[in-house]
Amino acid sequence: MPDAAPKMPSKTELRREDLRTRLIDIAEARIRAEGLSAIKARDLAKQADCAVGAIYNVFPDLNGLVMAVNGRTFQTLGEVVAASVAAAPQGKPQEELITMSLAYLRFAAENTNLWCALFDLEMSTEMDVPQWYLAELGKLFALIAAPLARLFPDDSRHDIEMMTRTLFSSVHGIVLLGLQRRISGVPMNKIEEMIAILLSNVTSHSKNT
Repeated sequence: MPDAAPKMPSKTELRREDLRTRLIDIAEARIRAEGLSAIKARDLAKQADCAVGAIYNVFPDLNGLVMAVNGRTFQTLGEVVAASVAAAPQGKPQEELITMSLAYLRFAAENTNLWCALFDLEMSTEMDVPQWYLAELGKLFALIAAPLARLFPDDSRHDIEMMTRTLFSSVHGIVLLGLQRRISGVPMNKIEEMIAILLSNVTSHSKNT
């Protein structure tokens, strides 16, 4: 028997998907311009020309909407980081890590509110985090892990994973302190140098640097 034709989405499903996309677009623009505090149900509903209750027909809560925006941001961030390595001359793994970290810094500086929303949203390991969200985060970590695995080929997968998360946290902390102009941070024009020093020191004991 021939395969059954794929079921066409109903008008209701199409309207729900259209509203979902519009709300993500609106929330992304509001976060970009004003930060996470700009996400308010009544303002979103007014801009989307829908009832407040309609928001909760397509998202479980406002955190779910922000997570959808964050998923986009993670995807874009991953693409920017990957493109930075692809565009650079073929270099050593250490140089790749520095290139990626500087791309991360530039993305954070140019999209500060969206970047901050990735980490300001209240989440915990006990929450039911969507698989697509974890997948985007995993792609970013995989970009970091690849050169680390070449630098330390004898290290276990667990060790590489731990080093990946440690380096990410370290670079993230430098970027955060620098962008927020904290007293313990460094001026913007010194953040790149600080990141390079960190990565150079951490990877200096590898034979492949």
